[in-house]
Amino acid sequence: MTTTEIFLIAMAIIFTVPYLIWRVGNTDYYAPLVVVQIMTGILLGPGILGNIFPDYYAFVFNAPVVQSLNGIAWWAVMVFVWIAGIELDLKKAWAHRRESSITAGLALGTPLLFGCVAAAGMLMYAGWLGPHGTRWQFVLGVGMACAVTALPILILLMEKLAILRQPIGQRILRYASLDDIAIWGVLALILMDWQRVGKQAAFLAVFATLGYAFRKLMRWLPERDRWYAGLVWLIVCSLGADWAGLHFMVGAFLAGAIMDGEWFNQAHMDLLRHHVLLVMMPVFFLSTGLRTNWTLGGAAVFVAAAVLLVASVSGKLIGTHLAGKVLNWAPGESSIIGWLLQTKALIMIIFANILLDKGIISPETFTALLLMAIASTMLTVPVVAPRLQRMKEMVFRAT
Repeated sequence: MTTTEIFLIAMAIIFTVPYLIWRVGNTDYYAPLVVVQIMTGILLGPGILGNIFPDYYAFVFNAPVVQSLNGIAWWAVMVFVWIAGIELDLKKAWAHRRESSITAGLALGTPLLFGCVAAAGMLMYAGWLGPHGTRWQFVLGVGMACAVTALPILILLMEKLAILRQPIGQRILRYASLDDIAIWGVLALILMDWQRVGKQAAFLAVFATLGYAFRKLMRWLPERDRWYAGLVWLIVCSLGADWAGLHFMVGAFLAGAIMDGEWFNQAHMDLLRHHVLLVMMPVFFLSTGLRTNWTLGGAAVFVAAAVLLVASVSGKLIGTHLAGKVLNWAPGESSIIGWLLQTKALIMIIFANILLDKGIISPETFTALLLMAIASTMLTVPVVAPRLQRMKEMVFRAT
């Protein structure tokens, strides 16, 4: 068969298998389609399908096909991260800066600390550190992976729970937005290459200058032209960041972060995010699954994933409970906010992909982080939904 035909077979698998699992299994309550697609990517990877059916795996996912899939995945994740940057609403966070900064700081700092402790424990054993990573990069990178909140998926889950437009939903978005800025800032620090610091400083200087001019241009353009200009800006920033050694996804986030969401129709932005998730991101999930590795043994990887999950979830819950005490939140709010902010999903997977690309973590660590992200996201709706119901009942009885 030709490479084109095998590529289309791979695409058919990517879009058919997770959809059937999601629809026939009716998994939406505890495992949204996004989570099922990530899990299917792992199942189709070398560690599972490659071990059970090595000949079929080698036939479908041969080098030319994987290279083609990777190209689609790169573009998909660039657009997705760019949208996440645009959707940051720092104006609202600034308007409520005391509450937002206290909550975001505790909700990020506590799981970061717990994750760093877990990462330090992993370094006591061989096989977790990547070939090009230093110990401090590994500890900070894994710790930050435990602290990540997946803002785009958080939006989808809050829509499902019908709280996105409510006051508590808007507060959670403010906290997650500030954490997103910190996460990408720490990632830039981890990726800082002192041998190429001149190139990185030059990129940031040019980005600041061009960004100022770009913002003036975008205010002048009509909306239909802003989309095209924004995509060109995305490509330029991603190229510049990758040239400087910061990774193209850092550039994609920066490209979106300096853009204002109000420049675009919100319904159009929601539709674009939906279409990116529908049409392109499944390929990224598959390419992510192809990078999983179980060389250290499934038990070791699962144990590491469990430890990281405990560090992540307990850190978020403790951090938000501390914030709730400082800010005198209503009973039950800190638990709901903590469970929603611990949602990992896509942003953590993107974050871990970058660490793996740079050789800071090993494929085994990447696999453990991926399993942690899946478990974290699957826990969110089943845990939060009954808590929301109890809080509504308490408010109803009080009135």
